[in-house]
Amino acid sequence: MAYLDSEKVANLLRVVILVLISVVAISSRLFSVIRFESIIHEFDPWFNYRTTQYLVENGFYEFWNWFDSDSWYPLGRVVGGTLYPGIMVTSATIYKVLQVLGIPLDIREVCVFLAPVFSSFTAIAAYLLTNEVKGPVAGLLAAAFMGIAPGYISRSVAGSYDNEAIAIFLLVFTFYLWLKSVHKGSMLLSCTTALFYFYMVSAWGGYVFIINMIPLHVFTLLAMGRYSNNLYISYSTFYVIGTLASMQIPFVGFQPTFTSEHMASLGTFGLLQLVAFSYYLNSLVSKKTMHYIIGVGFSVIVALMGLALVYLTMTKKIAPWAGRFYSMWDTGYAKIHVPIIASVSEHQPTVWTSFFMDLNILIWLFPVGIYFTFSTLTDNQVFLIIYAVFGSYFAGVMVRLILTLTPIVCILAAIGVSEVFNVYLDFRVDSRTLALKQSSKSESNKEPSPKASSEPSKVHKMNVLNKLARLSVVLGFSSLLILFQFHSTWVTSNAYSSPSVVLASSDQHGNRNIIDDFREGYTWLNQNTDESAKIMSWWDYGYQLAGMANRTTLVDNNTWNNTHIATVGKILASNEKNAHRLVKELDIDYILIIYGGMLGYSGDDINKFLWMIRIGQNIYPEDLKEELFYNSQGQYAIGDNASPRMKECIMHKMSYYRTASVMGPNGMDRARRQKLPSSVTLEYFEEVFTSENWMVRLYKPKDFDNLDRLPPV
Repeated sequence: MAYLDSEKVANLLRVVILVLISVVAISSRLFSVIRFESIIHEFDPWFNYRTTQYLVENGFYEFWNWFDSDSWYPLGRVVGGTLYPGIMVTSATIYKVLQVLGIPLDIREVCVFLAPVFSSFTAIAAYLLTNEVKGPVAGLLAAAFMGIAPGYISRSVAGSYDNEAIAIFLLVFTFYLWLKSVHKGSMLLSCTTALFYFYMVSAWGGYVFIINMIPLHVFTLLAMGRYSNNLYISYSTFYVIGTLASMQIPFVGFQPTFTSEHMASLGTFGLLQLVAFSYYLNSLVSKKTMHYIIGVGFSVIVALMGLALVYLTMTKKIAPWAGRFYSMWDTGYAKIHVPIIASVSEHQPTVWTSFFMDLNILIWLFPVGIYFTFSTLTDNQVFLIIYAVFGSYFAGVMVRLILTLTPIVCILAAIGVSEVFNVYLDFRVDSRTLALKQSSKSESNKEPSPKASSEPSKVHKMNVLNKLARLSVVLGFSSLLILFQFHSTWVTSNAYSSPSVVLASSDQHGNRNIIDDFREGYTWLNQNTDESAKIMSWWDYGYQLAGMANRTTLVDNNTWNNTHIATVGKILASNEKNAHRLVKELDIDYILIIYGGMLGYSGDDINKFLWMIRIGQNIYPEDLKEELFYNSQGQYAIGDNASPRMKECIMHKMSYYRTASVMGPNGMDRARRQKLPSSVTLEYFEEVFTSENWMVRLYKPKDFDNLDRLPPV
């Protein structure tokens, strides 16, 4: 009977384990579908879903040249030139392939399950990267961690059809290909790296992280004196092909040649050419001449390059850092200069509890992996350390970027655990014990002495204690990993699997209640308003309104026009007369307000209102002042003790209109835990719809015969 080679058995086991990890990765992301239904989550994904539908129905050419007149009314939006098309093209391609194979799956199902499927690819990519750096044991652990880590699951559950659904896979796989190409010095691998980088550019704005991390790795290796032909071939090929390919995405265009975010890659490319040229000269001229060339010639060149960079930056030939990127270096910048960025919850600095929630035990194993990585500092391991340092910093300044930190935490934690297991899972008798045993055997032919006869028993006791110590460490680490699995499952099922459009609550008896006010409101708009109706809401709800209600919106989550968004903020902060005039001038048919005071939903418009004012006062500083919306005690109040300006604005009136009649004269706003205003009236607007739990409220401006009698704005 022929037995399989041990290496073949090991390879087969790795494949089986990776398949099981992939199954677990997909399965753990299906709670949202099981508990609710197959639906697109959050706000941004609704735009991705709507554009994917358009792509499938009309073809790529029409999609690429689509002018969407139903968004940003009356401006419209050139869709093809203002989005990253990667996720739409990926879903449409999968849909078409399934149709060819005779599998009639709806495009919605493809979009809903895209993220879980790609999460399994990400786990495999984590295995490949870690295996390249450390070995297969660490690789399998990294894949397992990546498959269940809440920091990644938060953006990859079923229905989470955002750009990150495929982008994290592309991030990890591109880094794997880069390290592989540096190790092999293969131009083919470098070209493949560039192609996957291009795919990443088409999918997510986070591609900037890649195009800064790889040059930083090259620069660090040069600074460490680790220049090699492999490094030169890999980076030169990657940079040229990757940059040219990335410029084919209209939304990116020529940014790689004139924006600050891309200058590090360009500068590193130039520096690498100088270093390569110096090595070439070194083979042609004497050592003394070479020192002179390096000391004088290269210093002059580097100085001129620095001066050129400063000049181009000062003259605006090189665009400065965009507000979102600049706020990563100056954490207070966005709140002062670009409040619309600071108003987004995922752009806030990360609190420690978020790290423990999303990474749990991995956050403790992370530095262990860094320690072992430092112990054998190869070129690939230098990359991991750089990634760990910058990933940790960016995740600290912006909570959203825990997503980019999670892969390196999983990889380094896996390296740490694998090193511990390599030591403590070795239950073989060590060399010292063998020496003692051999010594006892050699003495057996002699007359035994009391001391000699006691040596074997001591050896046995030491061996038993050694094995018990090793076993206790292994069991301790295994218990922690099992607890991590339970934690990840609990977080996934309870915190990250609820779609924003469908809320769930439990009563005192534990019965589950579904709150479906968002879809109730969107359905009412779709069925009871004219197809050409223009709906005004805060920008958070624009994509959902366009996708679910199929109506024209003024602003949405693209947030490309601050003036337009500030105008919406100004309307909501104005009194009825002024708001009515502005609404009529902008040809608005309905105003949508989200109010959570009845249920205790804290994510409503009243809680966001201060950010609306801050954004609006950047454009209209004379009309809007934040301090006017605080009462005499400096409090942000909503009841009878609210400031006069607060009571007059339509945001306050539309939120609290008729609430006292339902909650009673002593009713409380459950979201803010303040007493409701006793009396709220409307003269220029009429209520047309309020959802079951009063979360979605719709108002229509009244028509007057003589609008000229209204006071000017």
